[in-house]
Amino acid sequence: MYRHILIPTDGSELSKRAVQHGVNLAKSLGAQVTAMTVSTPFQIFAIEPAAVTDTPESYARRMAETAAKYLSAVKDVAAAAVTCDTVHVEHEHPYQAIIETAKKQGCDAIVMASHGRRGVSAIVLGSETVKVLTHSTIPVLIYR
Repeated sequence: MYRHILIPTDGSELSKRAVQHGVNLAKSLGAQVTAMTVSTPFQIFAIEPAAVTDTPESYARRMAETAAKYLSAVKDVAAAAVTCDTVHVEHEHPYQAIIETAKKQGCDAIVMASHGRRGVSAIVLGSETVKVLTHSTIPVLIYR
């Protein structure tokens, strides 16, 4: 069935559960895993308060440290079960980075979390998961 599963993570609790689910699925199928996280590029005009005081260098360092922490957690979960590679991508649009990484890595499935935002928050914040579902030609399994 699936031989190579991409598992994007944002480090949230729900994402951690999706990682565990994706690793379990990969193990049951004998598939390999590529874990990824996406950082948005440094912006002079930013919504995130911490980014306002950052320099491009400190922001890059902070994003690299955060990504390493998230990806290390996935490697720890996968270590006893499956082969796991990691990818950290900087991209303006996380959903595009997820789809591009899946194609580039030769993944035949994506397993990711959905935070299940509804109503106004879903409209305002958008959903990277919905965007992946809308634009991906690769099968996507959503963990909720």
